[in-house]
Amino acid sequence: MPTRRAKPAPDPFAPLQAEELIAAPGPWQLMLEMRAPWEYAALLAATPWLTQLPQGDGHPVIVFPGLGASDASTLPLRQFLRQRGYTPYAWQQGFNFGPRHGVLDAARARVQHVAERHGETVSLVGWSLGGIYAREIAKEQPALARCVVTLGSPFAGHPRATNAWRFYELVSGQAVHSDEELLAQIRQPPACPTTSIYSRTDGIVAWQCSLNEAAPHTENIEVHASHVGMGLNPLALYVLADRLVQPPGAWKPFDVRGARRWFYKTTHHGPLAAAR
Repeated sequence: MPTRRAKPAPDPFAPLQAEELIAAPGPWQLMLEMRAPWEYAALLAATPWLTQLPQGDGHPVIVFPGLGASDASTLPLRQFLRQRGYTPYAWQQGFNFGPRHGVLDAARARVQHVAERHGETVSLVGWSLGGIYAREIAKEQPALARCVVTLGSPFAGHPRATNAWRFYELVSGQAVHSDEELLAQIRQPPACPTTSIYSRTDGIVAWQCSLNEAAPHTENIEVHASHVGMGLNPLALYVLADRLVQPPGAWKPFDVRGARRWFYKTTHHGPLAAAR
């Protein structure tokens, strides 16, 4: 009878992976999520300022909601996009309970349908888990994606570096585990211009999990926002409008010079450097 080969003992001196260096936000940051209603109030107060932004070109934008959220959560964001001259679309799959059977297929079909209807590429905007959908669909359908903008999306770290992983397991029916191949795939950005909007005071997702690796077509823009209020935050929506207004083939990184430097910061490294 063949003997079973013993597994080698783990090397205590082996370098840690980035996801192992990143912890979920602590209780204080989680408490700060209660500021979300004030972010919506700030959006209403900032409406006259936001209406001065350049008008969009009418191209289609699909908005994906976060974990446990529906299209109702992205309604203010889509209304903002419509007011700025874009043609926003909801994802139309009810509550986002994770990539269950048929969800990603329906999202791909949605992008295909909208692109064919308009005869042009589509911008994909995703909040939290919705941003991971947006990134992955843009990778699978690169000819249809104009750009990707994510809001507090945990694409660059282990799922347990969030305070939502237990809820994810509950509603999705999928266990969270360390699949290095899958995590490496999700970390890779799409080929189109890709912007990550994140907050160091995010109480749900560790901010390091929202950092793109440095590349000519990627960027990371820090705003002062909560996680559940990021899609209502006027600072985040200003960045979103600034990114969407750029014509295809003429993308440039977000400019933080001038007065913007008081409200925004950019990060040019990925999660491993940030964790250290």
